[in-house]
Amino acid sequence: MSGGPGRDRSVNLVDGDLVKPLVVLSIPIVLTNLLQVGYNLADTFWVGRLGQAAVSALSFSWAIVFLIISLAAGFTVAGTVLVAQYKGAGNSDKIGRVAGQTISFIVLLSAVLSAGGYFLAPNMLQLVGAVPGTEEFALSVAYTRTMFLGIPFVFGFFIFMSLLQGWGDSRTPLYLMFFGVALNVLIDPLFILGFQDNILFSVLGLESLEASLYAATGFTGWGVQGAALATISSRGIGAVIGFWLLLSGRVGIALSLADFKLRSETVRKIIEIGTPASIEQSTIALSTTVLTALVAIAGAEAVAAYGIGTRVTSLVVLPALGLQRGVEAAVGQNLGANKATRAKRAVFAAVGLTVASLIVMSGAIFVSAGSIVDVFITGASAAAVIELGTEYLRIVGATYAFLGAFYIIQGGFRGSGSTRTAMIFAILGFIVFRGSLAYVFVDPLTLGATGVWYGEAVANVLMVFVAGLYFLRGSWQDGVVETPSSGVQRDDTTSDDSQSVPSSGGED
Repeated sequence: MSGGPGRDRSVNLVDGDLVKPLVVLSIPIVLTNLLQVGYNLADTFWVGRLGQAAVSALSFSWAIVFLIISLAAGFTVAGTVLVAQYKGAGNSDKIGRVAGQTISFIVLLSAVLSAGGYFLAPNMLQLVGAVPGTEEFALSVAYTRTMFLGIPFVFGFFIFMSLLQGWGDSRTPLYLMFFGVALNVLIDPLFILGFQDNILFSVLGLESLEASLYAATGFTGWGVQGAALATISSRGIGAVIGFWLLLSGRVGIALSLADFKLRSETVRKIIEIGTPASIEQSTIALSTTVLTALVAIAGAEAVAAYGIGTRVTSLVVLPALGLQRGVEAAVGQNLGANKATRAKRAVFAAVGLTVASLIVMSGAIFVSAGSIVDVFITGASAAAVIELGTEYLRIVGATYAFLGAFYIIQGGFRGSGSTRTAMIFAILGFIVFRGSLAYVFVDPLTLGATGVWYGEAVANVLMVFVAGLYFLRGSWQDGVVETPSSGVQRDDTTSDDSQSVPSSGGED
């Protein structure tokens, strides 16, 4: 069932003004994503206190962890799409069943990936350029395996956010993310550095307390592995709270234990919508993995610079990623309500807002690139890392507006259920364009790490033009929700149980 006794914070996306509710929905998602990046930046900052080897280890590890996380996270898109379309179509009785089964499916999938990733971690790290026997390799294995053990907790949190965002509620996930980040920020430096030479105690003027704690425990932290333990702990607590909110009916969607029982029809829809979305999400991670391997040719300093640069990029494009999720919900609900023109308008509005904000951000990044990189690295190799990282931010940063527009268009495809279309353009952009161009610049043109930066930048421009031309065709709008009176604007107060969401999402 759905529509529990608690407070429903969802916004109305199918009636009245469009831009304001889209922004109202998206701003909390932007803030949620900002806090999400806060996890990674906090890890990078505190691990950076351990030196270049630790930062490089984190870069190698995250290339693998991000790939596996994206593989399963793509299936959360199925939850967003199905919840949004059923809500727009008026099939409120199906929302709880879809949400519960999506949770069950994602948790089972993440458990399988967790076990496989733990055992294969050393092999996968070698594929991205980590060299066995080095300090970076040992640290990478420890971090990667620890993260894989906690993947089910991470995914429990992600699916809660996706379901609520499809419903049109982005504030509740924001509150829960804020709690998780606050907890992570509190325990991160303790888990990584322990009670000896911990800069946190120095900043707070608590050196005497630190000395007392060290004398009592002798705890010097778990190093790089401590960053993984802190993330898993905070995510796990957040996931438990999220599931409790769903079971209690306090967030608009309400679940019963029976909703978690997997049924073949719903699982088939989740797989058919989620598999292309999963591949699409994984292409971004795979692109990072491929480019990390190419960057590794230039040395460990280049890998550290790339790791810092990609984390800064993930922060800068947050407005686009937030609006992307808002567009998914807006397109899904409006196409479910037979309002295709309004769905298309949502995409155009989001593209305009994204391009404007990222042009400003690109200018700020260009001016302050060196200072930004300097925050995240210390040690003997810091100068080389700062030089390469500054170069990355200035070259790739000039194309942030193009990358942001691409994300919005992809959100439109996904919200309609056309996840195969989004998958094709993601493969073309992130794998074919980025991978081939980066390789050409690195090897035949012998530009080293700089070649990877240029390859990524040129790909950002090409991918949005190709996807944009296809979007203007409009065929992605077809056949998302079947209604008895196809093509007729539906009264949004009407509930018709005969409506359904086709498993293919109206693909061409």
